[in-house]
Amino acid sequence: MLKQCTSPERKVMSTTSTPVPSPQETTAVRLRNFGLGILFALVLLLPKLLNLRRDRRSWLAFRILLAIAGASLVVLPLSLWNSWHAAIAGLAMFLAAILLPEAKPDTTLADTVARLGALVVVNGGSYHLEDAPSSAVQLFVCSERIWALDSQQHPLLVVPIAEISSAIAAEASGDWIVRIRWAEHTADFHYRGIFAEHLARVAESTLRSVIHTPLPVLPQKRAATA
Repeated sequence: MLKQCTSPERKVMSTTSTPVPSPQETTAVRLRNFGLGILFALVLLLPKLLNLRRDRRSWLAFRILLAIAGASLVVLPLSLWNSWHAAIAGLAMFLAAILLPEAKPDTTLADTVARLGALVVVNGGSYHLEDAPSSAVQLFVCSERIWALDSQQHPLLVVPIAEISSAIAAEASGDWIVRIRWAEHTADFHYRGIFAEHLARVAESTLRSVIHTPLPVLPQKRAATA
């Protein structure tokens, strides 16, 4: 008696194949990832680069190192393993080192106070030079001099404290003026706005606190002759 044999079932395997990325797509992905990495690194290094730019020597050394690294990436890969990706990055670094702006020292208020040895700093309103428009100034009161500096920390006026005879705040034409007299000179500092009187009074009291008021000279009595 013949046995009916059933042929084993053939397992049907999946014929779906994963697409192989083309060389162009692989290069595009690499360039995109490389660009994203560069942007991420710049975001992290930007605050440090801004601080580095305030020091002329450090900024110059950074630009030189960046140019050397960029030139190395251009020359070495082409001569060793023929990689044009690194050459492009090196060329960008070299051009960036050349095109980066010069150092920009940032002189803060604390640096100016330490440099001048100021005891206190008060609002000086606006000061008008003869050959220039009026500028907002700050008064740096030191032990021997009073410096009037503009917003760029440039000195517009220097007054020796020993020569100051008076510092008076008064209202004139809706403004408040602090007038300093010394030797044969006079300087007026104008204050405007709702806080003009307050700022002028603060400057007046501060200046008067450092002015050396001469002691009155008492007349000497003639000695009685015997």
